[in-house]
Amino acid sequence: MPKISDKQRESRRQQILEAALACFSEDGFHQTGMADIVKRSGLSHGAVYLYFQSKDDLIEALADDRHRREAVLNSVAQGSGDPIEGLHALIRVYAQWLTDPAGEARRRVGIHGWAEALRNRRVRTGVVEGIDMPRALIVVLVERGQHDGLIRRDLGADAIARMLIAIFQGFVLQKCWSDEFDVDACMAAVAGMIDGLRTSRSETRRRTRT
Repeated sequence: MPKISDKQRESRRQQILEAALACFSEDGFHQTGMADIVKRSGLSHGAVYLYFQSKDDLIEALADDRHRREAVLNSVAQGSGDPIEGLHALIRVYAQWLTDPAGEARRRVGIHGWAEALRNRRVRTGVVEGIDMPRALIVVLVERGQHDGLIRRDLGADAIARMLIAIFQGFVLQKCWSDEFDVDACMAAVAGMIDGLRTSRSETRRRTRT
């Protein structure tokens, strides 16, 4: 077999992943077989199996790819000096992802992943890791805000993080079910909830700055 460059190898791997993403998005995990993915990729069975031995391997690879993308999004929030502004930045970047037409297939596959996680331990591990990443970031931001006296201390940081993640997951579901809802208005409502976490001290500071 002729050797191919690392660039060609990565390009072929992405070609297979894009085929799997399209198949999973349209038909879900159970209705999609490896033969469907091979056909969609335009490659031979042997070529596909050189990279991925099973459907679970492809599901895991897509999850890893999503985690890398989300890590880039989360870094935006980490760059903010004000933890509350960091939460707002996180909401903004996720809102952009939610409204990106190119992300529709990934959103649909993510929902299929949530369902598959109920029966497949390997998939569940990837799903939980994907949720733990932003949850941990939100917890750090909230705890920093509480330490600095900017965020109310009567609310648990982990509870706040889980609430915000649950809201976003709900928006993902609604977006996949229907495009007919005002994402900007919803994000404004979430922003209002975040501002509601401020202490009176931090609210006074914010008004003074503006």
